[in-house]
Amino acid sequence: MSEQGDGDRGGDRADGDRIDGRTARAQRTRAAIVDAHLALLASGDLKPTGERIADAAGVSLRTLWTSFKDMETLFAAAGERLIERELAVYQPIDPGLPLAARVTAFCAQRATMLEILAPAARAAVIREPFSAALRHNRAVELGRVAAELSTLFAAELDVAGDGRDELLDALMAASTFAAWSVLRDQLNLDVDAARGVMVRTVTALLAA
Repeated sequence: MSEQGDGDRGGDRADGDRIDGRTARAQRTRAAIVDAHLALLASGDLKPTGERIADAAGVSLRTLWTSFKDMETLFAAAGERLIERELAVYQPIDPGLPLAARVTAFCAQRATMLEILAPAARAAVIREPFSAALRHNRAVELGRVAAELSTLFAAELDVAGDGRDELLDALMAASTFAAWSVLRDQLNLDVDAARGVMVRTVTALLAA
């Protein structure tokens, strides 16, 4: 009786291993597709087709659409992947530091984050009006920046009194992608110069 039971348990383990293996392969395939999509955006292909994404990922077009039912689900997964990349380099900044040190550290970190986001953000400008997933990705990113600003510059925001929300909005405008795109893509500033403009702007807003 015990031998039969042991055999059943062995079969269960084998079935579980097969399922776990399939799940792991599916996850690796999805990750390869997402990374290929982001790599194409970074190369300047701002509106890659399913065929080009599948080719870059080394999978068939059928596998692409088996892994993601449509472009919207791929956009959502790409947004999650970008957050992972941001979190991998993110370092909390001490709110107790002097204002100048906080501004410098914040702007340096924002510049790093914005360069990570830039290719996808440039592509999103094209498709975002027609994509709920891309609009959601944008809202998540704005929420993360608002939360960081609210914590890091809480003292200065509190001093603003009735103007708190307006000041927070101004800081958001100065440190998110729309402003960064003007500096990098329209004024053609390098990263250091663009970061310097951000530091000047954020310092002026908080000093006021």
